[in-house]
Amino acid sequence: MKAIICENYGAPDVLQLKEVQTPTPANNEILIKIHTTSVNSGDVRIRKADPYIIRLFFGFSRPKQSILGVVVSGVITAVGKNVTKFKVGDRVYGSTGMKFGAYAEYITLSEDATLSLLPTHFSHEEAAAIPFGATASMHFLERANIKPGQKALIYGASGALGTAGIQLAKSFGAHVTAVCSTSNMALVKSLGADEVIDYTKEDFTSKDVKYDVIYDTVNKSEFCPAFRSLKKNGTMLLASAGIPKMLFTSILSLFTKKRIISGVIKESADDMKHISSLIETGKLKAVIDQTFSFAEMAAAHAYVDKGHKKGNVVIKVA
Repeated sequence: MKAIICENYGAPDVLQLKEVQTPTPANNEILIKIHTTSVNSGDVRIRKADPYIIRLFFGFSRPKQSILGVVVSGVITAVGKNVTKFKVGDRVYGSTGMKFGAYAEYITLSEDATLSLLPTHFSHEEAAAIPFGATASMHFLERANIKPGQKALIYGASGALGTAGIQLAKSFGAHVTAVCSTSNMALVKSLGADEVIDYTKEDFTSKDVKYDVIYDTVNKSEFCPAFRSLKKNGTMLLASAGIPKMLFTSILSLFTKKRIISGVIKESADDMKHISSLIETGKLKAVIDQTFSFAEMAAAHAYVDKGHKKGNVVIKVA
C-alpha cells in the first residue's frame, strides 16, 4: 500500500510518499481502507517536534511511528475472527489515537477503538473534518460540566477545536461567545455563536463580563486577564497549553476556587457515537477549509503550518 512516511522531524518536505506492507488484522482487529484523513495542529507539532519535549514521548532522534495521522474515514475490508462490533463493508470514521497510522491507504485498529459508523448522509470528506476537534472539545467541555444557560467563551473559535467547541457548547445549552478574527466572524456566527468578538479590534478581557467557562483552543489568550474574566467558580479550559503553563496552572489551582483543566484528552467509541448522534440531528456539522490529494500531504502540512486555517484540512487518500 501507499503511505506517507515521516522518518525525521522537520519541515513539511520530510513527509515522503512510499510503498509499505499492507497490515493484516489480528483476531480482534478490523482492516480499514482509508478514504480520507486530515491534517491538524497536532499532526504538525509531532512532525516538527515542537515543543522539543515531544521527542521524549514520540522518539528522540526520529518519530517512533513513521506513519503519522490520527483521523480516519473509510470502509472496512476485513475483520479478525473475534470481531463482533463491525462487519466488512461498514463505513466508519474516528481517531487512531496514539497509534497514529492514518496517513496510509489501509490501517488495522481494534474493534474497540475510537470509531463509529458514518452518519448515513455524511461523506468521507465531511467525516474526516469531525474527530480531531470534536473529541477534544467534548473532552474539555464535559470536564467543565457545562450546563444550560451558562456563559461560555471560546478563544480561537474558527479552528478545528473552536468550530466543534461552538457547536458542542450550544448542544449543551450554553450561551456562547466566540473570539476570532474579522474574516472568520461570519463562519462562527453560522455555527451558532450567540456573540462574536473580533480580537483584532477588541480584547474580551476588557469587557465587564464574567464567564462560567473559558475555552482557549489555541493557547494564545493572555492567561491572567482571562482568568480574571472567569466567575468565582468558573472553569478555564486550556486545550493547547505547553508544559510550563500546565505546571504553573496546576500550582495555581491549589489556591483558587476556579478550576483549570489542561492535559491530554481521553477519547472513546462512546464519544464518537454521541458525536454521530449530534450529526444525525443537525447539531454538529463539518467545517472544511481546504481539501488536498494524498500526494499533496506536504503542501497540506505547509498550509496548516501558517496557523490560519478555518476548521479542518482534509486529505483524500482513496
